[in-house]
Amino acid sequence: MSAPPLFRLVDERRVSVVRDIRDMTAVRQVLDDDPVASCMVASRVAEHGIEPSAIGGELWTRRRASESLCYAGANLIPLRGAAGDLNAFADKAMSTSRRCSSLVGRAELVLPMWQRLEPVWGPARDVRAHQPLMALGTAPACAVDPAVRQVRMEELDAYLVAAIDMFIGEVGIDPRIGDGGRGYRRRVAGLIAAGRAWARFDRGQVVFKAEIGSQSPAVGQIQGVWVHPDFRGRGMGTAGTATVAAAVVGSGRIASLYVNSFNTVARATYARIGFTEIASFATVLLD
Repeated sequence: MSAPPLFRLVDERRVSVVRDIRDMTAVRQVLDDDPVASCMVASRVAEHGIEPSAIGGELWTRRRASESLCYAGANLIPLRGAAGDLNAFADKAMSTSRRCSSLVGRAELVLPMWQRLEPVWGPARDVRAHQPLMALGTAPACAVDPAVRQVRMEELDAYLVAAIDMFIGEVGIDPRIGDGGRGYRRRVAGLIAAGRAWARFDRGQVVFKAEIGSQSPAVGQIQGVWVHPDFRGRGMGTAGTATVAAAVVGSGRIASLYVNSFNTVARATYARIGFTEIASFATVLLD
């Protein structure tokens, strides 16, 4: 007698794609119930609605969007669901032609999905199982840096040097691989055009940078915080991030970010600014 299979795929038909405009209220309620953790998806829905071609992925549900919801695009972002829902989402993901680039979201949702996906998709490049999700809804508790400002489009090349260095250090791969960096350049240029890339320059060189990577009506998520190696230890990371956070809060939004648990220096920096931990994120890096 052969050994029982490791798992049984859930009938794919039990997971449906949210398309009906009548489901928009339920989707928005799920996002509004957890605005900081859902910012990456909420920003897309607020700008483009729920049509898959417009938001760059599908919103999956099992039964009703108010009970279970997962964004599936280049990244998998579970937003709500019980154990059975998360298993169904994982099985649906396994039935697609390619695996996503990463899983990211609340740790209690991401890690069970990854446990089911890993035997089929194989090992991850990195699993960051605990990343404190932090939020700030008031003015920073420390001084801001008046030299930190929004980047101008003509400064793209200088800013891109710092952005690539940050990306390699944080993610572990060069964003120029594959297309020579054209896609990453377009994304960075888009952030600059939207006024969401911030930096301090010293004689034309970026010495501090950060971006508001996702921005929903309620939250601005700060990412890509970086200080040039020659300028570290001077408090630029604290004051610079405080400047960006103050701009987010000043727009009527909550400033948020998430950080690797082992990065004690960054965690202390964000605590000095006034950020508090509200949840635990997890990120599974695949590609």
